[in-house]
Amino acid sequence: MSTLAPSPGLGRRSRPRLSQAGLQRGSLWLLTACSWVAIIEPSPYEIAFLLVLAVFALTGIRLSRALLPLALLLLAFNLGGAISLVPWMHDPDAVRFIAVSFYMMVTAIVLAAVMADDTQARLEALKRGYLFATWCTGILAIIGYFDIAGLGESLTLNGRASATFKDPNVLGPFLVLPIVFVLQDILLGRRTLLGGLAIVSVPLAALFLTFSRGAWGNLVAAVLMMQLLTFLTAESSRMRARIVVLTLTSLLLAVVTLLIALSFDVISEMFEVRASLSQDYDQGVTGRFGSQLRSIPMLLSEPNGFGPLRFRWLFLQQDPHNVYINAFASYGWLGGFSWLALTAATCWAGWWLVFRRGPLQSHAIVLWSVLFVTILQGIQIDTDHWRHFYLLLGLIWGLAAIARRRPAKVTP
Repeated sequence: MSTLAPSPGLGRRSRPRLSQAGLQRGSLWLLTACSWVAIIEPSPYEIAFLLVLAVFALTGIRLSRALLPLALLLLAFNLGGAISLVPWMHDPDAVRFIAVSFYMMVTAIVLAAVMADDTQARLEALKRGYLFATWCTGILAIIGYFDIAGLGESLTLNGRASATFKDPNVLGPFLVLPIVFVLQDILLGRRTLLGGLAIVSVPLAALFLTFSRGAWGNLVAAVLMMQLLTFLTAESSRMRARIVVLTLTSLLLAVVTLLIALSFDVISEMFEVRASLSQDYDQGVTGRFGSQLRSIPMLLSEPNGFGPLRFRWLFLQQDPHNVYINAFASYGWLGGFSWLALTAATCWAGWWLVFRRGPLQSHAIVLWSVLFVTILQGIQIDTDHWRHFYLLLGLIWGLAAIARRRPAKVTP
């Protein structure tokens, strides 16, 4: 990740020198490269982010006016959480929960701001680091699921691969972004079909072994959305034909691979259980969806919500598993309406961005495909503390800010 430059002067021995741009890109690579360890707190990601913050504070960072809505809405969201926390300051878990929310806010704003300069190279650094991270945790997920070297107990949860994450339902969606990036590279001819599939083989296998219905749906929906947007924005009929052929070929390969995987009893049995759209804990008045519905009229009479993490104390130790209900439950009306406004503003920025011609359009399509599906997935799971959600959020707003100050590319 370093940039080497010769020392000036004739007859002198050249010495490697790390450029400012290389230092910035290296810190961003490290940020995503160490994001695969999420089972400890603070995680290496938090430490790496402090390094990113220090590097860009020393070398320069610009906060565009276009990022002001992102900053203000996130600030209002977290202020709502701070107000909701007041009666529960004695609860260390509640205090930590709101502190993490403030930290996530800062990561999104900083990542949006660093996209202002050297954008292409910085995005590539983040991509390469992220792919490295998915291979690290992916290998451990496979080792754990098949109990290689007796590591199954440490790297699985309830018979599902969790690797270095606390929950398979978080590990799975974490793996989606690099997979979608590589699949788009295949469609656009940046990678060969076999070479690209080899690169995503381990992350794909790990995602499948999480047996997370949300992660499976996240991947399928994000890939389909990426393919459709890439097709619609392709600049030639030849490229559109290539996209169609490769999409059908990839679909055939995916079906064949799935059939081979299901030929193993240990996989097919778990798949049969997890493939059901509704699980036992979802059903009934006291199930996940029933608790969500029962909480709505209660929240309408609680301007400050229930308090951070208090939902579980009212509903049989269950979390909301809905980021929008959780916004009102843990952050009060101020936080809840701010989150809804942020979601609406992000959707407007994302859809506007992906149809904006320019050198970063293909990157924007992948980022928005994954982020938009994750926003929808918030209906069934709490995504407000996912590190990669705030990474995506910051990158989309950062790219949108760049696009607003540049004229759109006109294609004849």
